[in-house]
Amino acid sequence: MLSPTLTRCSSSLKSYFLRPKSFSSSSLEFSPWSGLQSWRDSPLNKNRFWGPSGPHTPPSSIDTNDASLDSASSLAELGALVLSTSDPLSKSKLSHLAFSRWRNEKLPVGVYDPPSRPARPPKPELVSPKEIPAPKDSGLPLNAYMLHNLAHVELNAIDLAWDTVARFSPYSEILGEGFFSDFAHVADDESRHFAWCSQRLDELGFRYGDMPAHNLLWRECEKSSDDVAARLAVIPLVQEARGLDAGPRLVQKLVGFGDNKTSKIVARIADEEVAHVAVGVYWFVSVCQKMGCVPCSTFKDLLREYNVELKGPFNYSARDEAGIPRDWYDNSSTNKQDKVTKPVTNEKLSVVTIILCVSLLFVRDSGSGTGSGVDQGPYSCHGVVH
Repeated sequence: MLSPTLTRCSSSLKSYFLRPKSFSSSSLEFSPWSGLQSWRDSPLNKNRFWGPSGPHTPPSSIDTNDASLDSASSLAELGALVLSTSDPLSKSKLSHLAFSRWRNEKLPVGVYDPPSRPARPPKPELVSPKEIPAPKDSGLPLNAYMLHNLAHVELNAIDLAWDTVARFSPYSEILGEGFFSDFAHVADDESRHFAWCSQRLDELGFRYGDMPAHNLLWRECEKSSDDVAARLAVIPLVQEARGLDAGPRLVQKLVGFGDNKTSKIVARIADEEVAHVAVGVYWFVSVCQKMGCVPCSTFKDLLREYNVELKGPFNYSARDEAGIPRDWYDNSSTNKQDKVTKPVTNEKLSVVTIILCVSLLFVRDSGSGTGSGVDQGPYSCHGVVH
């Protein structure tokens, strides 16, 4: 017997596929980031070195090949190899090379089990957030302290993106190739950001690992290891969106400290994070539409289920640009759809749920054997917009 969530999901999903596609309300008022397609179509970004005038390609002395990736035959396997690499700079480099292979060789998404947790170097020591030293007790000047924290976020972001690619690779036919291509692209961006942070730390006389760091980001990732909707809600729509909020404040502090070069690096990273949040919004809405769920109420239900708290102050302009509707995170906004639609229960909206819901569509009219009842429009399971 199907659970109430599955029954409701399958019923609403079937009606979704069989009705004309006119999402005039709710999704419902979702407007993707205007730069999303340009970001997807952009050439491979090789500007992994920060020079006097900004980012550019590394010096020719830096090796751009790695034989350890040669044996990989799919995007998911490439992601697992990056996750299994402990040295931070090697991880950053392999992430870029993995995305390069995906772009240049047109590999399949494939299926590959990721490691239970990513490989980590001996340093930094991972401690609880409460144990992170204050700037005055860290042994680092304020600019290096902030830069080290940002480098830690970017290194975790590489792993979070590749884990999303590999962990959900068994469901590529449902999610669509575009889902995996987008998150591999995010991983490449994050690897470039880490390279900039690491380079600048070195210029300041420090290196990543010189102070303890927390493991909060990966713990949030582990919570959503069996739930693609939760993964999208918790990581890009909460954790990465917090980067949009904090970026301008961090830039101002660095300028006040007198470190204009680091402030420019942070400003550039914050600007590029808009794309990553936009990717999360796009695919969260897509998954909700496949399941017949209202994005706004589903997002809020998932945050309650996973005990994730939204805290301001919010950078409304950056969040608006990334396409996050304000009523998803700001209680001062109201959502018309939430008032008339009963929200889904707090049962997990797992990838298994998606599979079962989609499977129900294919038994419709099974006697005819035509399969004509399944819409192959822009948000159907095998026709996700790329």
